Amino acid sequence: MLSSNVIRCPWAETNEQLRKYHDEEWGVPVHDDQRLFEMLNLEGAQAGLSWLTILSKRSNYRAAFDNFDPTKIARYDQTKREALLQDAGIVRNRLKINAFIENAKATLAVQNKYGSLDAYLWSYIGSQSLTQATQEQAVIVSKQMSKGLQKDGFRFVGPTTCYSFMQAVGMMNDHAPECFRFAS
Repeated sequence: MLSSNVIRCPWAETNEQLRKYHDEEWGVPVHDDQRLFEMLNLEGAQAGLSWLTILSKRSNYRAAFDNFDPTKIARYDQTKREALLQDAGIVRNRLKINAFIENAKATLAVQNKYGSLDAYLWSYIGSQSLTQATQEQAVIVSKQMSKGLQKDGFRFVGPTTCYSFMQAVGMMNDHAPECFRFAS
């Protein structure tokens, strides 16, 4: 456990779960396809909600969605969709649940075309994390990413979701300059 005098991004100081997420995950570059798929979907599930709501349900999402295995999720039928709508452990929104399934299909297509979801997503920023000095560029990239993802069949991937996704998976360093994680 970090000492209380460690300086973090202000949002991470509001809750122990957020603090742990910030300190261990947020902004760390991710290159694992399954983890990228998970985060893209969870960021989409957050639309209209708080990240804490989704983070608190993450283990339930992992259980409900076969640990975010896109091959399995792409095969979900109507029976499975209806079961997910009854699962109190996740946000029971038909559009968001259907988006997970469509995103799984789109992920498989992207993997087939580009070799990996990682290569596809990171190509939007030239495979190099953006820094706060290029935050304006990150806004432009998030819009480009959103447009490209939608064109390739992904759902719940608007520019705000893509920006949050880029922050979460380390595609950009959006830690506050005084945060202990800024330079890491």
